[in-house]
Amino acid sequence: MRILIDMDEVMADAIERFLEWYERDFGIRYTKEDLYGTKLHAIVPEEHRQVVKQYPHQKGFFKDLPLIPHSQEMIKELNDRFDVYVASAAMEFEYSLQDKYEWLDKHFPFIHWKRRILCGDKSVLKGDVLIDDHDFNLSVFNGRAIMFTATHNMHETKYERMNTWLDAEKFFDMK
Repeated sequence: MRILIDMDEVMADAIERFLEWYERDFGIRYTKEDLYGTKLHAIVPEEHRQVVKQYPHQKGFFKDLPLIPHSQEMIKELNDRFDVYVASAAMEFEYSLQDKYEWLDKHFPFIHWKRRILCGDKSVLKGDVLIDDHDFNLSVFNGRAIMFTATHNMHETKYERMNTWLDAEKFFDMK
């Protein structure tokens, strides 16, 4: 079985970086709970929105992102049993490609570079399962689409949902 796994908000906690940088720049700390069903740029004052939207375009945004809890051990277990590929839309943000590659080397060295798909359009992906946090990626996938819970997709109901990496055991009969 070929399993494709997204990076941001599935393996790496980019939301935490948005929150950190916003607090750094504006002295206001939002929480992840504040973002349920939305994204940070949608709830900040209008005069801050463009700054927030530019964060992922800045050098270092994707460097050293925190891990999503239990992602390392569960993805390692999946990788030991199945053909696991990382599939990230890394081309949208100028500096993300190198940061994401180095992040994978550091945190997921067991995923060979040949199984890292850093692309622009996920509709070209072919596999049995896609684990992603965005409807626009899951909706164009021709296999089993599993939505990984993130703050912005809390109200989405069209897909099977993986709330945490500990749920992988039941999705892939790993007990």
